[in-house]
Amino acid sequence: MKSIIVSMVVAAGLMAAGSALAVDMPDLAKKHSCVACHAIDKKLVGPSWMDVSKKYKGDAGAKAKLVPKMIKGGSGSFGAMPMPANPKLTEADSATLVDFVLGLAN
Repeated sequence: MKSIIVSMVVAAGLMAAGSALAVDMPDLAKKHSCVACHAIDKKLVGPSWMDVSKKYKGDAGAKAKLVPKMIKGGSGSFGAMPMPANPKLTEADSATLVDFVLGLAN
């Protein structure tokens, strides 16, 4: 009986881990061409959003830093490649995307 319970707990944990990695890129990211440089789980031109999430995990000021950076662009956080400005991105859409990104490592 004990081994059945342990097996069920292990299976549930593996299913949860698998579903955490099976996250789709939000439509906002597609609309604003974020997918040209970013993927959720691998580096493209820019860092993976999972790496961004891990870097800023526990940083209470991360959202305040990242929302304007998505709009104005920037460099230096993940290497020499600068992030281009995206002036068509609204502050509200940027905040939604930042919430998504920061939630990946939780």
